[in-house]
Amino acid sequence: MKDITTSKEKLLKKIRQALLEKRDNPYPNLENLPHYAADDELLEVIFAEQFTAVSGQFDFCEDEFQFIESLLTLAEERNWRKIYCWEPTLQAILKQYEYPFFETDKDFEQAEVGFTLCEALIARNGSILLSNANMAGRRLSIYPPVHIVLAYTSQLVLDLKDGFKLIKDKYGKDLPSMITTVTGPSRTADIEKTLVLGAHGPKELFVFLIDG
Repeated sequence: MKDITTSKEKLLKKIRQALLEKRDNPYPNLENLPHYAADDELLEVIFAEQFTAVSGQFDFCEDEFQFIESLLTLAEERNWRKIYCWEPTLQAILKQYEYPFFETDKDFEQAEVGFTLCEALIARNGSILLSNANMAGRRLSIYPPVHIVLAYTSQLVLDLKDGFKLIKDKYGKDLPSMITTVTGPSRTADIEKTLVLGAHGPKELFVFLIDG
């Protein structure tokens, strides 16, 4: 009798047989193997290189006073007047140096800058790890055309798994409902293969990193 088994059926039969046969894992230590070559550079340097490579703008500050000076200079150059900041820790820093900002969402549709903290900085790929666990929520890092993040060197980690560990250690079982990574400004190349920044979020992304 002629065999009428199709190629698809033969393939599925092989897959079923393979699933039924229990075999030892030929690579038991695969998850522990390094995915990247060892890098002796400081995490600050790795992050800065990767972050600027994806059109992020980076500024290293020795302390909060230098950060305020840099922020004032940048705001004057860009003529920013509507900077929104909703996180009490950030508000305290800005108020200490009498820096003007909006602490409510009044006229939020006119916001020029959203100013937030972050959970961690991922050095390996220049990404920012954000969550909605603080007062900034989801909107402040997405809606304004400019997003400014203030971070500290203590928040620098090498890989994404290290960033998630920071979050787990910080929140325990009460994890935030939203955890996301941001790698550079929002972008798309869907339209005629032309790269467009600010397509689905901020057009510019700044990280001020304070040594501490």
